[in-house]
Amino acid sequence: MVPQETLSTLREKYQALAPLMDERVMRRWAATEALALGWGGTSAVTKATGISRTTVRSGIAELQHPETGPTSGRIRNPGAGRPRLTRSDPKLLDDLRSLLEPATRGDPEAALLWTSKSTRNLAEALAGLGHPISHDSVGRLLEEIGYSLQANRKTREGKGHADRDAQFEYINRQVRAFQEEGQPVVSVDAKKKELVGDFRNPGREWHRRGEPEEVRAKDFPDKRLGKAIPEGVYDLGRNEGWVSVGIDHDTAEFAASSLRRWWDEMGAAAYPEASRLLITADAGGSNGYRSRLWKVALQGLADDLGLRISVCHFPPGTSKWNKIEHRMFSYITKNWRGRPLVSRAVIVNLIGHVRTDSGLRINAELDTGSYPKGRKVSDAELASVRLEEAEFHGDWNYTIIPVATLI
Repeated sequence: MVPQETLSTLREKYQALAPLMDERVMRRWAATEALALGWGGTSAVTKATGISRTTVRSGIAELQHPETGPTSGRIRNPGAGRPRLTRSDPKLLDDLRSLLEPATRGDPEAALLWTSKSTRNLAEALAGLGHPISHDSVGRLLEEIGYSLQANRKTREGKGHADRDAQFEYINRQVRAFQEEGQPVVSVDAKKKELVGDFRNPGREWHRRGEPEEVRAKDFPDKRLGKAIPEGVYDLGRNEGWVSVGIDHDTAEFAASSLRRWWDEMGAAAYPEASRLLITADAGGSNGYRSRLWKVALQGLADDLGLRISVCHFPPGTSKWNKIEHRMFSYITKNWRGRPLVSRAVIVNLIGHVRTDSGLRINAELDTGSYPKGRKVSDAELASVRLEEAEFHGDWNYTIIPVATLI
């Protein structure tokens, strides 16, 4: 039995050298370590590094019989290596992504994602879908599509709810059901307020050396320009969005108005046969599940559009997992980083000119409307809302029915 200290040392060596080694150097290094350990060395190297026993044995054979190894300039022998799994099994990646989607976690501003499902569980689930695959191969595929194994990090915004995971799975089922029927599904939220004027904006952009753009030293709001409030609507199925840039207050009426503008400018043309709309939203804020004004505003929207509007709220403390955050807002932030938002027109244009490799398209418009804070909703007004609660967490999941359909 190889001592644990030896395994730890092997692991540290491998982690330090791996970025510097190609396949041939890696297998010969592994073989050298295995031979130095003697009996049980191959198992120890495999356990410490994850390098397969077959690879270690190939390295040992090359060291002992150099004439059997790859010819000069090659890493593998001609024809060596198995064909890529994704080439022989084209549906493999799609099914892997479908298994990951309900459990996806991560920082929305980062390109890297991670999943709470183990490679062994994923391999078992994929086998059930007709894809026989080892857990090691699942791990390699996860790395290829941008996932990594990560430790816990303190980023949660509040106390976790017992039904958190169940709500994520419920939202995922609803989204899939709506999309399979060709009905629109959108994610809504307000981006953080931005100071309008020649203020410092984090990040950098290219300028002539020694000629940075000068901005104010203090971030006191400009009384004339004030702040801009980007309220977004992201279409999950079409990878496109709408942003209303408000100048008043972030209220439920402003959020509903942005939805109305998205429908008028983009949604109606994209979904001419729609009869329903699904909205995913945060638990709190102007469009939170406790907001009475949000429900009243949605009733007006449902009546005007003639759509049954279903809403699924993310559990408390999980707002960063709202799709709009990392599929749309993060690209807006990247597009204007290092650039002072000197006017409302600049903000609208920078949002509207976001482009991504995945084809994201955003329309933006200034909203100069007034949305006063502190509007109270009476019990009678709330009672007039035609609201149907879902069987599961009716406080988080509900449908607003247009009055016209009840006549």
